Amino acid sequence: MFSPRPILFEPAGPGTTVATNRANSLEAHRLSAWYGERQAIRDISLSFPAGQITAIIGPSGCGKSTFIRCLNRMHETVPGARVEGQVLLGGMDILSQGVDPVLVRRRIGMVFQRPNPFPTMSIFDNVAAGLRLNGISPGKSLPDLVWQALERVALWDEVKDKLRQPGTALSGGQQQRLCIARALAIAPEVLLLDEPTGALDPVATLKIEELLSELKSDYTIVIVTHNMQQAARISDTTAFMLADASHIGTLIEVGSTRQIFTNPRDRRTEEYITGRFG
Repeated sequence: MFSPRPILFEPAGPGTTVATNRANSLEAHRLSAWYGERQAIRDISLSFPAGQITAIIGPSGCGKSTFIRCLNRMHETVPGARVEGQVLLGGMDILSQGVDPVLVRRRIGMVFQRPNPFPTMSIFDNVAAGLRLNGISPGKSLPDLVWQALERVALWDEVKDKLRQPGTALSGGQQQRLCIARALAIAPEVLLLDEPTGALDPVATLKIEELLSELKSDYTIVIVTHNMQQAARISDTTAFMLADASHIGTLIEVGSTRQIFTNPRDRRTEEYITGRFG
């Protein structure tokens, strides 16, 4: 298991309810986000238990990607974008003034839909990039940490003889595992994945799903997916989002994956799960 990073943030303000004090628990409280004047999501509160996979499902345009981009402050990189509410990591509000978003993203890694290895870097340097930027703990060596990350995503045996080749020379599924290795190398506590298998074939998709199931014991994992079968296969908890009449994303229902897929409480969830819309 990777060692957790030290606490970098100030505690949340008085009156905040924190469900757990585990260092890598993640919670959103009344989170809303805008792109300029257009509101994208409204008043979403959702907890992501440590050691579990939480899937976020819902039709296109309901704000799923916007929501998880708020969780590691990627949303604010868009000009004119803003966020209100709280995001608590281990009880610390990462949206508080004075919190460095770069430090946030070291603790909350993110993987996107299309594999995006750094095109000018080798396989080795892709994994090493974050380590070089953030520094290496005393007693650790760069090659060992790169090996550990590649081994963790079951990629080492496939690339150990071509570490100096470009990351872009790998297959799509290998590239995505390389991107996950790059995210894991700096020992984050949370891993966010936005449609991580959306551009992959079924065989590569299965490998990613198996990998996430193996990783979840050490991380808080949040995955956005349009693939409801995927959510049913790998997640412990499922949250369903839907855009309202004003095209603003809202949280409709959250529960255990078994409950959401077999006995949803909200009619709209059932209609989406059974394919009546979306």
